[in-house]
Amino acid sequence: MLHPKPGDHVARNRLARRLDTAVAAEREPLGTPIFVVDLDAFDTNAADLVRRADGTPIRVASKSLRVPALIRRALSTPGFAGVLCYTLAEALWLEEHDVSDDLVVAYPSVDEGALRTLVASPRAASRITVMIDDVAHLDVISAQRSSAAVPVKVAIDIDAGLRWGGQAVGPKRSPLFDVGSVVALAREVGQRPGFRLTGVMTYEGQVAGVPDEVPTQRAKSLVVRKLKEKSVEQLLVRRAAILDALRPHLPEDAFFNAGGSGSIETSAADPAVTEVTAGSGLLVPALFDHYRSFEPLPASFFGLRVSRVPAAGIVTVHGGGLIASGPSGADRAPTPWAPAGLALTGLEGAGEVQTPLTGNGTAALGIGDLVWFRHAKSGEPFEHGPGVHLLQGDRFVDHVPSYRGHGVAF
Repeated sequence: MLHPKPGDHVARNRLARRLDTAVAAEREPLGTPIFVVDLDAFDTNAADLVRRADGTPIRVASKSLRVPALIRRALSTPGFAGVLCYTLAEALWLEEHDVSDDLVVAYPSVDEGALRTLVASPRAASRITVMIDDVAHLDVISAQRSSAAVPVKVAIDIDAGLRWGGQAVGPKRSPLFDVGSVVALAREVGQRPGFRLTGVMTYEGQVAGVPDEVPTQRAKSLVVRKLKEKSVEQLLVRRAAILDALRPHLPEDAFFNAGGSGSIETSAADPAVTEVTAGSGLLVPALFDHYRSFEPLPASFFGLRVSRVPAAGIVTVHGGGLIASGPSGADRAPTPWAPAGLALTGLEGAGEVQTPLTGNGTAALGIGDLVWFRHAKSGEPFEHGPGVHLLQGDRFVDHVPSYRGHGVAF
């Protein structure tokens, strides 16, 4: 099976025919947006992530999927183990529905209701690890329980940003950077009844989440690659020092989590790291098109129908304004992907109720035809619909609920 890659217009038109054929074969008309995941591409991407990890287990980033059936599918791939969740409420739901018995919440939780549920359930508490980076997080958890009978598993989130030339480069996450502050928090965990330190996390977002080979930004890409190189060098030293200092406070089976889809090789190669995380690399959203570390294989799409043709060279689809989170900019808008030869307009962009498109691809489109888009980020589009159609070849083989379709939102 050939899959479309950025710039391959022939393959993108072939994808449009596959998707249109699958839609036409459905017994009942499909309302839009039609969310689709190409399982052929998904499975290929999963295998490639395992290859890149080279034996290091991969934890699935649920934030980048948000469809339980897809989380299960990733976990069924040899080389994947455990889930990295984005909220505690989500982790509790996944645990309750037996999606996984190894769940780590990537961000500290101050959700009092979810924390009460956690401390009241020995099974959930044994399967879920919550993240901390401050003594105050321990206080919030302690305030939700009347006793320490149910131990809570915690992991320490450590800043993995680059310190270079007096600047801090990377996601603004944990306040913990130096070894001393990390050990002080680990010691505090050990002194408090009802808590168990089970691991640490060091997410190098400046390596994993930033494209470094953008054709229209060659100078910037060179700078990004240099920053990534320096980050990897610095982290090798820092992680080793942190692990050495934390050994007296960690159990033998403690995990050391790192990386993301864009840094699998360098993260997995670090001797301190016991597991890496990946999610976006399974679906490959538009922001992941220009990485040196792996070849993008788009697997996630949403389809909108042409609702009018206002002038020659322009078609308008109904809906489309699924804008990605992050800094406002053109790269956060969805990309009209298949058929090829379509572009958003500079004046209207992607609108909530209508999206005009221009380009030579408009000539072949009429009212009722489908245009297939890629979202800028992975997982986020599925917040806008109850389900996802799973494509194999040119047929939909299943329709599965997203979190929204299950009646939950995190």
